[in-house]
Amino acid sequence: MSAALSAVSRSIPVRSDRLAALPPFLFDEIDRKKRERIAAGADVINLGVGDPDQPTPGFIVEAMNKAMRELVNQQYPAVGGGLKVFRESAARFMSERFGVKVDPMRHIVCCIGSKDGIAHLPWAVTNPGDTILVPDPAYPVYEIGAVLAHCKVEKMPVSADTEWRPTFSDIPPGAAANARILWLNYPSNPTAACADVPFFERAVEWTNSTWEPGSRGKQRGCILASDLAYSELFFEHRPVSAWQAPNADIESTPAIEFHSLSKTFNMTGWRIGFAVGHADIIATLAGIKANVDSGLFNAIQVAGAAALDGYQHPDVDRMRNLYRERRDTIVPGLRAAGCEVHTPEAGFFVWARTPKGTDGRHLDSMTFAGKLLAEADTVVVPGAGFSPRAREWFRVALTVESPRLAQAAARIAKLTW
Repeated sequence: MSAALSAVSRSIPVRSDRLAALPPFLFDEIDRKKRERIAAGADVINLGVGDPDQPTPGFIVEAMNKAMRELVNQQYPAVGGGLKVFRESAARFMSERFGVKVDPMRHIVCCIGSKDGIAHLPWAVTNPGDTILVPDPAYPVYEIGAVLAHCKVEKMPVSADTEWRPTFSDIPPGAAANARILWLNYPSNPTAACADVPFFERAVEWTNSTWEPGSRGKQRGCILASDLAYSELFFEHRPVSAWQAPNADIESTPAIEFHSLSKTFNMTGWRIGFAVGHADIIATLAGIKANVDSGLFNAIQVAGAAALDGYQHPDVDRMRNLYRERRDTIVPGLRAAGCEVHTPEAGFFVWARTPKGTDGRHLDSMTFAGKLLAEADTVVVPGAGFSPRAREWFRVALTVESPRLAQAAARIAKLTW
């Protein structure tokens, strides 16, 4: 290929407008510097990665080992929402864990990880120009899914003063009238905040107030979408389901809730989760998935069923105790280093406020994270990467052993700001 032709080839525009419209990934520079420090032989403590460092429990691996040897599981996966055995296990889990009765074939859909369902939900239930309500700060995929579906994103400010929960009465009237999806995530990523049943009752009341089944007119109604990825990672209090709200009814309430097996069972790489919701919403999401993927490997679904049936297995309880020990190591360590921390009751993360500098102000989280990596070989996720509203906050993942967490806190405490 000639140099001129090569130059022309490199200049062909291939990046779509929808991809270009996605919010920027703000951690590239920190990732680059982290790799440089590791390449230079530095002892880097990575508190940024949200990936369990413990293996998947053996009873799940054994179920997978057996299932993958069966011919029926080596063929195309079941379409239309997932294997019956997995959906039945998900329904039992909802009943036993939350006291919520659902029909496994009408109210459950298997997802290739909950991220898959979260990103595709707007494709299923919105039209271009619809409004999607997203907490700010929040898990980025809520906004990403909205942008890819050509929807408008309305940020709902949350802060320590609101206990990191949105105030529904503060949603601008125009956005409220045109809202099609209301996203909630408790226990939260990144803030580690939790919510109670009365909060979800208020959320259901707010979405129900404009719900018109079958209508696509001006008052479309708003679907409550709850992301409950960390339901079994609890320390003091068990997280609740949106479906436990007394005014929520699986047959009439326009809502859907996403569950993930990733963190509960140390199965991040397995990519399996499920959604439970109103039959019409589940059917539309299943319809999108039937057109864009071929379903999840049947053997993983069989193993997922074993995981859900064993959600009270001793291995799961041991994992919770391990994360509790790590939380109880890093929280006092961060406080001793001058950070404000609310002890999380559940979830996979600790959300902390940056120390104050010599001017008496809390440090910008990007500055804090950069200095921490450069001078203490420790990686945290700056809150500014999630939202400008979180510039004074940072996130720590409970994914390293307690001695390393204590070491990381000691490194932070030695720095001058």
